Amino acid sequence: MIIRPPSRSPWLLLFTLKGSIVSVIWKRVVAMMLLAAAVVLAEHRLPLSGVGLGAVPLTLVGLTLAIFLGFRNSVAYERWWEARKLWGELLIVIRNLTRQTLSFPDDLPATRQRELAHGLVAYAHALRHMLRLSDPREDLERWLPADSAARLMRAANPPTVLLRDLSLAYARLRREGKLDSILLADIDGQITRLSYIGGGCERIRGTPIPFAYILLLHRTVYAYCFLLPFCLVGSIGWVTPFMVGVLSYTFFGLDALGEQIEEPFDRLPNNLPLDALCRGIEINVGELLGDTDLPPPLAPEDGVLL
Repeated sequence: MIIRPPSRSPWLLLFTLKGSIVSVIWKRVVAMMLLAAAVVLAEHRLPLSGVGLGAVPLTLVGLTLAIFLGFRNSVAYERWWEARKLWGELLIVIRNLTRQTLSFPDDLPATRQRELAHGLVAYAHALRHMLRLSDPREDLERWLPADSAARLMRAANPPTVLLRDLSLAYARLRREGKLDSILLADIDGQITRLSYIGGGCERIRGTPIPFAYILLLHRTVYAYCFLLPFCLVGSIGWVTPFMVGVLSYTFFGLDALGEQIEEPFDRLPNNLPLDALCRGIEINVGELLGDTDLPPPLAPEDGVLL
């Protein structure tokens, strides 16, 4: 996730490259500007009757493109925001479960309290790695016993297996007489919420925006930007390359931005900072456990928080 600078002067907002989409689309914009320059030269130097198409094609295609981009970006942002709400709820549920683990069971040794709380932290890391298709071994071995981490590494869905282990651990406390059945039911409800959160994230990850729609949108954006110089050269002449650059930056930028946020769990600059969210969960659980050597919050790297 891009971290906005504290200073938002007009100079910074207009000319900063850090955190912008320019690094992704600049080659496409430059290509369109070079095409526009070639069209202007052809209009003024070659013995042609005129290459300008007029404003009608620009208006018709632009109207269709505006509808496509508006709908696509709304859907992409809705996916991004739903994913952020799920991870916000994940933090709340883990806090609640840690608090209940430390408060409700009778005479529960500190080592078992810590083991259960660390299992909750491990769930957040396991979910993050599953969504990003990365290797969870290091984090699982850091927060779980060696045998549990090895077993989860062989699982197809480590977060679900870990929730089962947590449920069995709390049920064992009930059988040992350390946890009341009413309190166990409340704790099980919190674990069920973790399962819903994981399932919601899997749904977002496994259900992309239909490819046929994305393909149509990409083709329309390129067709519109390709037509720009032919439609503008007759009315604005030598200013055409500049206007083509501004318009193509807008449309290519909106297209690229929607492409990034439609998959909120990746590691692109505009995706969710899952690493930082997991570090926040580690800090919160550590504070509840009374730890003093807490890790610092993750800092942005070059303006991007992962």
